[in-house]
Order: sequence, then C-alpha cells, then structure tokens
Amino acid sequence: MVSSTYNFGKVAVLMGGRSAERSISLLSGEAVLSALKSQGINAHKVDVGTDIAQQLAEGKIDHAFIMLHGRGGEDGEIQGILNSLAIPYTGSDLTGAVLSMNKALSKSIWQQLNLPTASFSHVNRNTDPNELINKLGLPLIVKPVNEGSSIGMTKVEKISGLKAAIDYALHYDDEVIAECWIEGDEYTVAILEERTLPVILLKTPNKFYDFNAKYEANTTEYLCPAGLSKKDEAYCQQLSLRAFESLRMKGWGRIDLMRDQEGKFYLIEANSIPGMTSHSLVPMAAKQVGLSFEDLVMEILRASVKRISI
Repeated sequence: MVSSTYNFGKVAVLMGGRSAERSISLLSGEAVLSALKSQGINAHKVDVGTDIAQQLAEGKIDHAFIMLHGRGGEDGEIQGILNSLAIPYTGSDLTGAVLSMNKALSKSIWQQLNLPTASFSHVNRNTDPNELINKLGLPLIVKPVNEGSSIGMTKVEKISGLKAAIDYALHYDDEVIAECWIEGDEYTVAILEERTLPVILLKTPNKFYDFNAKYEANTTEYLCPAGLSKKDEAYCQQLSLRAFESLRMKGWGRIDLMRDQEGKFYLIEANSIPGMTSHSLVPMAAKQVGLSFEDLVMEILRASVKRISI
C-alpha cells in the first residue's frame, strides 16, 4: 500500500495530443488535473505535442498521469517515450497499450483463449462484399482498428453500404475490420487495481453507442446498478477481468461487452485510458463503491508507484 503521504513530486497530466479524440482528452485531463491539485499534488497540465520528450525532460517531471485518448496515448507511443525517460506513469505499460488499442489483436487473443467475442475479418477496398457477407452475415459493423470513441464506425445493413463504410473507416486508419453485429444490450465494466467495479448498462436510441451517444446526445442512459442478476453481474465482471489480464493491461481500464437476445455476453473492446470527466463511466462505477472522483484519481496515481516498486 502506497502511503497517503508519499511524495509524487512534479506530476504531469498528459492530455490533448493529436488524435481524433483530442477534445475529449482535454476535458478528461482538466478534470484529473483539478482533482490532483485538490489533493495537494504538484500537478501540471501538459498538452502533448511532437516535442513531448523535451518538454518532460526540461520540466523535470517525476510522474506522468496519462489522459491521452486514442493514438499517441493508448497505442504505446507515449509509454515508450516515458520508459526511455524513466518516468513512472499511470495505466498499462507499452505492451498492454498496444494489445488493448488494436481491436484485431485484442480479439485474436480472446479467441485463442476461448473468450467470447464476435467473429470478425480484416477488410480493405478490395474486399469482396459477397464473400464477407457469406462469412459474417448482415448486419455487421465496420471499424478502424486503432481508433476509440467509436470514431469511424458504421453499422452496415445492406450490401450496398459496405464500400462506403470501409472507405469511411480507412479515412481514420490503414487497418480496418468488419465484425458480426450483435443485437442486444451494451455493458461496460471498469477495472481498478485488479478489482472490478459495478457493471454499467448503456442505453441509446442511436443504432449503436457511437460518438454522438457518448459525448453529444442527451438521450443516452447509464444504469448502474445495471439490473443484472447477481450471477450475470459476477460473470460479466469475471469475464472482463480475464479479458483485461489477457491483454496485459495494468492499473485501470474498461472492458465493453454486448449481450445478445439469447443472453450470451460477448467481449467488444478494451479501453486502457477511458474518459475521466466527472460524468464518465469509470467515475460513475467508482461512485457506486464509495469512491469519489478525487479518490479514484489518487488510486490510479498510486498504482503507478506500486508497479515500479515491485
């Protein structure tokens, strides 16, 4: 256990960056920065640019709290830079970041371990629509492999819409997958220091829990408790923890799941640096177990110390 009087020194809250999720990262980062300062931490805002290594070295940073969503933050890039500077940081290490960010790698690992996840296939502009639909059926969902916040995703309900969906996803990433559509409810499980928090049910009138449903619409509902039976709640949590550990994720994160019409749960994707405004999902789940936003932020920061002290 890290002492409450531990001196973290100068803490950089890394936010912004250049990904498609920059605006959300800035909101998360500012919320974390405020929480850290309220707890007496010597925390500083760092809007990450191409000179980040120089910024950190010249700023004599002792710890980094990573609040970079998407590319540059969840893909191992910033973790590699921090490793080279010997600066301890929050969340997953380089390996965990890479495996959890890349949806195809995540799903391949889950399949190898016989963890339930929807069937998928890599696609590109030359993909034969008939072959793909024979394999995955309709509807399906097309996704960029290395984007978060549902950016670049399209639900495809007719064969005529497939090419446009692939082109749209390729605008965001060179690697794209198509995945079987699972009709049912979407859930998410936050993980903090090897323990699972209460399951959250996400409800939206949109076709799926897309960027609009996450950050713009006022019609999205979040239910925590999720209304599951004790058995199903425990199963969701155990499955999510196995998925988290299989990707070598550390410290904290979130696993998203779907439940089909027959009641079977499927792993959808992993998030190594989820949103962290006061209204985000991880703080919502933490509140259910008595953790304030400030408590949650401090637990995430302390975990970075426990990892390097082993």
